[in-house]
Amino acid sequence: MKRTVWTCEYKLKKGTCEEEFLAASKLLGVEYISQQKGYVSWQQLKCDGIWVDVLTWESLEDAKTFESSGGGGDLAQKFYSFINLTSCKTRYHTLERMQEDKT
Repeated sequence: MKRTVWTCEYKLKKGTCEEEFLAASKLLGVEYISQQKGYVSWQQLKCDGIWVDVLTWESLEDAKTFESSGGGGDLAQKFYSFINLTSCKTRYHTLERMQEDKT
């Protein structure tokens, strides 16, 4: 079975402190997201004020279960408090190829 990459593109709310946002992201990742079934990795990218979360999962089922879980409690609420939720665009991608080293 091929891994699934879930992406979410978004903008932060005006006036957001990026250091605080990244600290909330790290805490949510360590304490909740990384504990979910099928979790592989989470990367956060930024270009011209647009952020992209790239979460890799063992399967599409794992990714969809995570997305629909609504879990994370206070950690998730803190994370989402920094995000302009109307700017979010999510997609599922099948991981066709990945190169992790120079070989």
